[in-house]
Amino acid sequence: MTQALVLVVNAGSSSIKAAVFDGGLAERLRIEAQGIGQTGALRLGDAPPVRLDLPDHQTAFRAILNGLQQKGIAGADLTAAAHRVVHGGPDLAETTTITPAVRSAIAEAQPLAPLHNPHHLGAIDALAALLPDLPQVAAFDTGFHRSNPDVARRYALPDRAETAALRRYGFHDISYESLVQNFPQTTGADLPRRLLALHLGNGASLCAILEGQSVATTMGFSPLGGLTMGTRAGEIDAGAVLHLVRDMGLEEAQTLLHHESGLLGLSGLTADMRQLAETDSDAARFARDHFCYWITRQAGSMIAAMGGIDGIAFTGGIGENDSEVREKVLANLRWAGNIPSWVIPAAEEKHIARQALALLKDPARP
Repeated sequence: MTQALVLVVNAGSSSIKAAVFDGGLAERLRIEAQGIGQTGALRLGDAPPVRLDLPDHQTAFRAILNGLQQKGIAGADLTAAAHRVVHGGPDLAETTTITPAVRSAIAEAQPLAPLHNPHHLGAIDALAALLPDLPQVAAFDTGFHRSNPDVARRYALPDRAETAALRRYGFHDISYESLVQNFPQTTGADLPRRLLALHLGNGASLCAILEGQSVATTMGFSPLGGLTMGTRAGEIDAGAVLHLVRDMGLEEAQTLLHHESGLLGLSGLTADMRQLAETDSDAARFARDHFCYWITRQAGSMIAAMGGIDGIAFTGGIGENDSEVREKVLANLRWAGNIPSWVIPAAEEKHIARQALALLKDPARP
């Protein structure tokens, strides 16, 4: 029997990151199309990028499939493509096969994730045009937090049609779900009953995990909320947002909050925590302090939601690699006791591949 091969896809506005996993969940190849919409490049594995003209997602996928072919993986060899989709709207939470109805639901959720879902749909459509018989699967980044109680998810807004979709969805679902699943094997310990999980990267959030389920998280309606992030403002008063919209206009305010704030805005230098750590300036130090302060402050809220804490798990690029941040956060949380902590390597693509393979094996799986 032919070995199953799943192409895991994470599509953005200007790049498509992909990886091929076999039926045993071993990574066979990593490939990335960069600079879509301009003079781009294709990177195969650890090889240097090769410059290519990539005007759109379909051209980028054609280049990716050609790259796979060079490595001995034909399009016909693929069992499925599994897409990371940031937002499934109010109804889509579980990993599911992309049918016309599912595609429509993802499209309807575009106003909830305008910077992400359009690019996911572009990737889904581009791949469908190139490989129309290839099954495609969507894994959503909001499903893990569906277990949050209504009192945590609902904003204090009147119950009207205009506010029906406004709720705290939470994000980084795939990261937290894979962390819970991989925790015993990675650490050799049982999953703590009350675990504070920290996904710290260019995007950052916290999750209160009680008996394996999310009961609270720092991101809300969009990936903009919560902690200080690379270029995103994080928590900000709604009145301040309205003020910015009145003074700057909607588009400029959105650009400011999503792309010019966070560590970049505070430091005036960079969104990269590594560069900030190497920079001897008050602004760089303040940006790192701000990042750690708001992690600690919002961690208190997560601990309260669990009624205490039994362990802390760090994941994500900063969480795994910046020991100074980990030490500062743990020092700031000493008031909560001598809390054991672990570093859990991110394994989101592998988790998506696992879910896709399970779904294809049992299409009736919820």
